[in-house]
Amino acid sequence: MIVLDNYDKAILKALQEDSSISNLDLSKLIGLSPSACLARTRNLKELGVIKQFTTVVDEKKLGIETLAFILVNLSPLNRETANFFVAQINRLPQVLECYTVTGNHDYLLKIVAKDMKTYRDFVIDSLMAIPGVNRVETSIVMSTEKRTISIPVEQE
Repeated sequence: MIVLDNYDKAILKALQEDSSISNLDLSKLIGLSPSACLARTRNLKELGVIKQFTTVVDEKKLGIETLAFILVNLSPLNRETANFFVAQINRLPQVLECYTVTGNHDYLLKIVAKDMKTYRDFVIDSLMAIPGVNRVETSIVMSTEKRTISIPVEQE
């Protein structure tokens, strides 16, 4: 675990709110000189605390209407099948997130599709076509009440 001081935490909080903020504006916001702020930001990136700077896209504006969570079971569940499954999932742009989970299922996928027909085609033609996929169970998102990619960074 990396120990962060209040300046590092303030940088992370601000960048999670708006990663396009200029270094000058960021330095003013947190109360550091621009050079000290830039050095700390670079250090957080080098340490891997900041993984990437990104843009969050509103999928609805692009005509993507379906968001679903899919629970997947593999058979047989062994390292070879699991590694092959993950490699295939990483090639599918509709899959936004993939988690190995505990319980009655092996994986949890978060996927997007243009509409229900596109979603159905994805499940049949892409997901179920992966060797080892034995069973899928879907929950379609009806509405999103909260969504964030920000990790809470508490300041003392």
